[in-house]
Amino acid sequence: MRHDDSGRPAAGSSAGSARLGVLLTILLGLPVLAFFSFAAFSPSTLAVPLAEGTPVTLWFVYGLALIAGSIVLGGIYVLAANRRAGRLSLIIAGLLLLAAPAHAATAEPTGTNITAVLLFVLLVLGTLVITWWAARRTRTAQDFYAAGGHLTGLQNGLAIAGDVISAGAFLGLTGLVYGAGFDGLLYAAGYSVAYPVITLLFADRMRNLGRFTFADVISYRLAQTPIRVFAAVSTLTIVICYLIAQMVGAGQLVQLLFGLDYVYAEVAVGLLMVCYVIFGGMMATTWVQIIKAVLMLLAGTAMAILALAAFGFDYNAMLTRAVALHPKHAAMLAPTSFALAPISTLSLGLAMFFGSAGLPHLIMRFFTVPDARTARASMFWGSLFIGYFFALITVIGVAAVALVMADPQYLTASGALRGGGNMAAVHLAHAVGGNLMLGFVAAVAFATILAVVAGLTLAGASAVSHDLYASVLRRGQANEATEVRISKLATLVLGLLAVGLGIAFRGQNIAYLVALVVGIAASSNFPVLLLAVYWRGLTTAGAVCGGGVGLAGAIVFTVLGPSVWVKVLGHAAPIFPLDPPTLLTMPLAFVVCIGVSLLDRSRRAERDRSGYAEQRARMMGGAALGAAAE
Repeated sequence: MRHDDSGRPAAGSSAGSARLGVLLTILLGLPVLAFFSFAAFSPSTLAVPLAEGTPVTLWFVYGLALIAGSIVLGGIYVLAANRRAGRLSLIIAGLLLLAAPAHAATAEPTGTNITAVLLFVLLVLGTLVITWWAARRTRTAQDFYAAGGHLTGLQNGLAIAGDVISAGAFLGLTGLVYGAGFDGLLYAAGYSVAYPVITLLFADRMRNLGRFTFADVISYRLAQTPIRVFAAVSTLTIVICYLIAQMVGAGQLVQLLFGLDYVYAEVAVGLLMVCYVIFGGMMATTWVQIIKAVLMLLAGTAMAILALAAFGFDYNAMLTRAVALHPKHAAMLAPTSFALAPISTLSLGLAMFFGSAGLPHLIMRFFTVPDARTARASMFWGSLFIGYFFALITVIGVAAVALVMADPQYLTASGALRGGGNMAAVHLAHAVGGNLMLGFVAAVAFATILAVVAGLTLAGASAVSHDLYASVLRRGQANEATEVRISKLATLVLGLLAVGLGIAFRGQNIAYLVALVVGIAASSNFPVLLLAVYWRGLTTAGAVCGGGVGLAGAIVFTVLGPSVWVKVLGHAAPIFPLDPPTLLTMPLAFVVCIGVSLLDRSRRAERDRSGYAEQRARMMGGAALGAAAE
């Protein structure tokens, strides 16, 4: 339970702002549902040219409108909650940024690219200097877990963007567009709309309730031990699965740049990741994320501008060229594969829309700012930067098809993309800017992966040290120095595990792996978080049973589904058809949470329900009214 707030009521944290957040979430959810429904059941409906003579279809317009609209709704909520209508310029700036992406040199990249390697090494050395600087300023648990809790909204927004604009976003989504056309752009739009949902429903409330981790929020009025055990297991599961996606991308990138064996590349990435977290904690992780977010936004913008310049800044000409070269030709202008499994498509949309709110490494970011007002603002800034970058994929992905697909220097003898499909963005950087752009983009992409895996590892280590060791085993009486040492030991173990899993999952499309992760988060953490924050009737038994059922169901059905049972284990057909299983597992988690809570007549349940009034006052910005229930 937090004891360090000023005690002043946070503007807009009232029941009125809560109702506004829910209303805006519904307004956003309806067009998102329609978007995925069209993709699942009637993709040809929007496969209509925007105007005669242009290859741009209504799908492109709809996707970009969703990204821009979600940011606008988030901005409306922040302005209303913070009572700062004069900052409407933020929304206008967001729309201008998102409108831009709507509408060279070619040195032989054989062998080791010296320019790329030099930039790569320079950036890694820079991040190590940041780690050294952060280590000298990390003295307390608050510093290690939450960077002291003094970041501004813009700083934390950039760090949030740094957490999200990962290998799955840049390398994976560009690779999906390269291989499947608009199918990849649907993922980009789906991921983008998720982050304003966090602004609307949770950002300020989580900041007022929590201290370091996801478990701090949901255990505020519920029994500490069972809730924290569940939260730790869920967090570690999500972190490990998410690490797989990032480690696969990092290994492929290092392998391509240095010519290293994939296994050695994974080991190198693991060592750097462990170094950042053990020595610098959240302070180092945050500033690495901020710097790499700025660099990635610049790199994406530069690539989009250079690619458009190659076609005289005519997006229609670029798209026409891509259609001519892509194996699907005109079919690449609309989603095609989703109609083959329409129910799975709806399940994917549900996972994307709600899953991000259950990602523990993102939740930790709200505890790095001083108050709820700043938490709201930081999530808005993060959504703005994230939406802008995902909108750029409409240019970068199409440009990869237009400029890379037919160029033999980027292809193997069999015609496959050199380095695998996830390297389409890296080859595009070389195509539009030569070795210098290749080096810059590859180095920034690698720093992106390092920043994300550092944040993930810190979230997992915090679950072990803060939730299990300090709060469960030591019952809140742990020495801070010992708690931080436990976290560093957990970091080392997670680093070793991440390397092993990165090797085991070599070759998987990393954007798809991220989709599986948000499916697990949507089925376990999100239902418990939503009910803990908004429903007085949730009890400890209901939260643990419902969250546990959602987590177990998501894992089991994912293993039995197409992504693992067929693509990884090699069976001919899946046992469970939905991929991801969120359409079943998330409602199931809600039903169990609510059902068990309603049936729970224990003394503990009465304490859980009676504690909601105090929790609600805390969420509204009031001073702490007592210790959390044990």
